[in-house]
Amino acid sequence: MLHFYSLFSTTPKLLSRLSHSSFLSSSAPSPPFRLIWLNQSYRRRTRAFSSAAVAASSPNKTGTDTFLAEETVSWKSLGLSDRISQALFNAGFDRPSLVQAACMPSILSGKDVVMAAETGSGKTYGYLVPLIDKLCSALRNGDIASEKPTSSSRSFSVVLCPNVLLCEQVVRMANDLSGGDGKPLLRVATVGGRQGWPVNEPDIIVSTPGALLNNIDPKTHHRSDFIRSVKYVVFDEADMLLCGGFENQVIRLIHMLRFDEKLLSRTNKSGLENPVEQNSDSVSHFDFKGEEDKQNESISEAAEMSEGDVDAVDLTEETRTSLVKKKDRRRVIKKYERSKQYIFVAATLPVNGKKTAGAVLKKMFPDANWVRGSYLHQHNPRLKEKCIEVTTDTQVDALIEAVKQFDSKALDHGAGVSRTMVFSNTVEAVEAAANILQRAGIECFRHHKDLSLEERAESLDDFREKGGIFVCTDAAARGVDIPNVSHVIQADFATCAVDFLHRVGRTARAGQFGVVTSLYNESNRHLVNAIRAAGKLGQPVESAFSRKRRFRNKLKKRGLNEARDTPTAELMV
Repeated sequence: MLHFYSLFSTTPKLLSRLSHSSFLSSSAPSPPFRLIWLNQSYRRRTRAFSSAAVAASSPNKTGTDTFLAEETVSWKSLGLSDRISQALFNAGFDRPSLVQAACMPSILSGKDVVMAAETGSGKTYGYLVPLIDKLCSALRNGDIASEKPTSSSRSFSVVLCPNVLLCEQVVRMANDLSGGDGKPLLRVATVGGRQGWPVNEPDIIVSTPGALLNNIDPKTHHRSDFIRSVKYVVFDEADMLLCGGFENQVIRLIHMLRFDEKLLSRTNKSGLENPVEQNSDSVSHFDFKGEEDKQNESISEAAEMSEGDVDAVDLTEETRTSLVKKKDRRRVIKKYERSKQYIFVAATLPVNGKKTAGAVLKKMFPDANWVRGSYLHQHNPRLKEKCIEVTTDTQVDALIEAVKQFDSKALDHGAGVSRTMVFSNTVEAVEAAANILQRAGIECFRHHKDLSLEERAESLDDFREKGGIFVCTDAAARGVDIPNVSHVIQADFATCAVDFLHRVGRTARAGQFGVVTSLYNESNRHLVNAIRAAGKLGQPVESAFSRKRRFRNKLKKRGLNEARDTPTAELMV
């Protein structure tokens, strides 16, 4: 989109191009799912809810509260203990968000939960708080029942994240909840990066899927202890973990955990005297590859027989009987006593298609409770968006002007520390954009995969503490919580709906307001107009993204081609 290299060479180069992208679905999950919709009718002044800071919104900005639950809803009313409620109050959190109020009762009840809600809605504490409460209760009950509880009698939680930075953020948020003595309520450890398996037994392990497998695979006793003791499993950024490079690792972990559940269920029914040893030996010698193939085959069969894929009129009686038998067989296989809880969390969760993350969850966890945010995949009403069409000659000046203009406005209004995130699609584009800003006298931080883990962590910490300009790739768009980002600039326009939603979700978080400035060129014009139209109509924005060769036809079918006549530099409503 941006020809930043024109400053450094005689032949301008296009740094990024619109790539093929797939659709997400805005449709609600079908029965038997229990779908919880969040009410948007609450009215009060907004108040920020952030892991690192709690900042009050401007007192003159009132309207529909799309973040906090009603004033009558308290932490205790959701079923949380006095201890965790006091820890939340001490941390500055007076009452829950809408998403937290919707998901915490289900998590406390022990049900599997799929939490799909917009960025900045409080999802991380939405699962951390009830799990910490349950683990604290289990520890207290264990201390009462036994003066010296064994490691096999202990239970702990595992949180899986796609990268180490997100793992460290979850650990930091968990440690922010402390007791009366100022110490964290539970022991939380990271596995990944340079952190190996913890020496002291933690209550919560936060890890990437690959790091967890590497640490429990080589040593049998690690695998046995892990399988035996883990009771709660969280998949943060579930749409990313269930697709692409993480998919095989995550599915393998799920099969390991489910196999242990089946063993325990079988053991309890048989009444064996030594169930722990039985489970340990069985898990140690379990053929994970064979079990994975069987379950994948079962999932594939279920996908092939999903509603709409088979025309019942064309089926012979023999075929129908065969299909019923297959369904019954799978139903019998899946019936076993549950001993673990699974929680899936995502800000974008596609459900259309047989292999999307949402479709996989429907097949593997048909009884899960689904909690859906009010603005999942949709325009955030607290977000003001501005799109500016640029050319090779104007894009550099437009970027500098966007950064300077908003920064000066923030200072004029006494906003204190100003934070702006600038997104580019590639490492080369990030470096080029950062060089342009520095030549214009604007200091900035950089964040991309070519920097070391230590360098990336340092730039994030400095940006959180000092504010300023943060130039980055989409590696910083997903999951990382940076409080009070007031402005997001797309120096390169996003190439898919998921990246777009995560980028704009870095601002207007936790009940605050924010601004997004998107620079685009002629090749993105139809896409931008479609996003603008979707925002005005209150429709999911991901429907605007499609394969480039089909995009114009799709616009015509939806009657959105008239949006092409809209002035491209006007403020999006």
